[in-house]
Amino acid sequence: MRPILQRRPIGALVAAMCAGALFAAPAYSATKAASSKGKPTVAEAERFVAESEKKLDQLGLDAGRAEWVAENFITLDTETLTAQANEQYLTVSGDIALKARRYNGLKVPEASARKLMLMQQSLMLENADDRGAYARLAASMTGAYGKAKYCPAAAAGAAKPDCMPLGELEKVLATSHDPARLKEVWLGWHAQSPAYKQDYAKYVELSNKGARAMGYADTGALWRSRYDMAPDAFSAEMERLWQQVKPLYDSLHTYTRYKLRQAYGPDVVPADGPIPAHLLGNMWAQSWDNLYPILKPAGLEKGEDLTALLEERKTSAVEMTRYAEGFYTSLGMRKLPATFWERSLLTKPRDREVVCHASAWDLDGKDDVRVKMCITPTAEDFRVIHHELGHLYYDLAYSNQSPMFKNGANDGFHEAIGDTVALSITPAYLKKIGLMKTDPDPKQEIGPLLYTALQKIAFMPFAYKVDKWRWQVYGGQVKPADYDKAWWALTQQYQGVSRPAPIADGGFDAGAKFHVASDTPYARYFLAHVLQFQFHRALCKEAGDTGPLYRCSIYGNQKAGAKFQQMLEMGTSKPWPEALKAVTGSDRMDATAMLEYFAPLKTWLDEQNKQLAVEDAKLTKR
Repeated sequence: MRPILQRRPIGALVAAMCAGALFAAPAYSATKAASSKGKPTVAEAERFVAESEKKLDQLGLDAGRAEWVAENFITLDTETLTAQANEQYLTVSGDIALKARRYNGLKVPEASARKLMLMQQSLMLENADDRGAYARLAASMTGAYGKAKYCPAAAAGAAKPDCMPLGELEKVLATSHDPARLKEVWLGWHAQSPAYKQDYAKYVELSNKGARAMGYADTGALWRSRYDMAPDAFSAEMERLWQQVKPLYDSLHTYTRYKLRQAYGPDVVPADGPIPAHLLGNMWAQSWDNLYPILKPAGLEKGEDLTALLEERKTSAVEMTRYAEGFYTSLGMRKLPATFWERSLLTKPRDREVVCHASAWDLDGKDDVRVKMCITPTAEDFRVIHHELGHLYYDLAYSNQSPMFKNGANDGFHEAIGDTVALSITPAYLKKIGLMKTDPDPKQEIGPLLYTALQKIAFMPFAYKVDKWRWQVYGGQVKPADYDKAWWALTQQYQGVSRPAPIADGGFDAGAKFHVASDTPYARYFLAHVLQFQFHRALCKEAGDTGPLYRCSIYGNQKAGAKFQQMLEMGTSKPWPEALKAVTGSDRMDATAMLEYFAPLKTWLDEQNKQLAVEDAKLTKR
């Protein structure tokens, strides 16, 4: 995850790009506009862009440093400092956004036109009290999420149980097979977010106020406008991509439900319809890989146990990160700066609360890049650190661009870079770096594909749902009283997952997800899952690999690395379709590469589901 939140600096302004030199923006509906005399000139516009870009850059960096401190030292004081820095940024960016409208329609150089559009894709709160409240609420919700713990009630006469932070609760969901215990910890975590439900509702009101002042229908429309297409067109694009993937997800969901019915019994798992959320091995049912021991058929394994190998070697957080760095340098990319190792947080401190949610940070727009992550020697964290370094190598690649262009082609790109590399964490790669000892058995390849699908394919409808819900909230179709009702309606519709208990009065289950509490747009993760397979297929082709996509690793191939780097260096200086075409040859996002990657699994799942249907009918008759 990359901490480029909606309220954050220039990096957060991942706008829709204008392709030509003529600049158009949404109709301005505020009552007050920048006052300037005379007809604007190109020279005046160029000066405005240069001065504004410099000012936004510095304020953005200041806000980023404040937030770095706040997430590493969660206190009232650091939350206040973060809020103040973000409020200052919001004030200046809003003023610049208004003044930038003076140059709408003026024929200026393409780069300046793009920057003017970027500047206007920002919230604008004219009232100082509103700006202060918006910033304070943002900092408070992030802090509340980071500090939240489930404190079980003590039985009569027993000592009070220890409170459990999210990490401990996730371990229970990942390892326990006791439905009652799973339900308890699931409900325990989801009972924490109602504490900031009212703050979230206030935040939504203020955010919408700022978006409407800039001419957008609401904040959701502003978010969707950042993809080089109209908001409604982007919504349609998301649905198109989801429909490509849905048949594969349906096969995986059906298989998972059958296997869970075998494991837990028909009284716990229904014969059809949604699967109870607490049984899926993950707090948000967004990844099902922890279910692999239950779902794997006899004789099929996911390969050597990477977690066991890492634990056996007592692999440190630094060593885990060195492995990831080595992948990128094998592609011809630079080593991480020395300051990365001095300033990153790679292990959970014992003396204070921190936000352990993995994130990558660029704090000076040059080479002060860092990771904040509580790394443990697990296969999951091995993958995640490869992902987080993808953000940093993107940051380093476009560091020579002007400040407004220092970001991904769209926010889905930024998330896809590290995940593209993670697709190359194959047995062949692990053997090359000395972590795996034996060659995989080709007859066992369904196991690894199933394991990967439980991460990647299971995630797709969840990633779609999060922003689908927020678009409805920001659009006013869903009021605070119906937050949970709408959340679970979408969860059942897209994920086929149900709440393990009836909806609670005053509940706020959406807020139990970090990206809702922090107001981080989520469509980026959906797009990243599509893009990473497109990138992977194109880079494997560039590397000359002609085998199945799931076996390909571009580790050590500098030809593929050079093509990748060429796109990374573009940043946001070109519309994202151009960046996509630079790697894949196509200017359209397409999920067929994902379907190609998992094609053998889809065939296998459909065969298994036919057999399991017969077995399940016998189970039901009993």
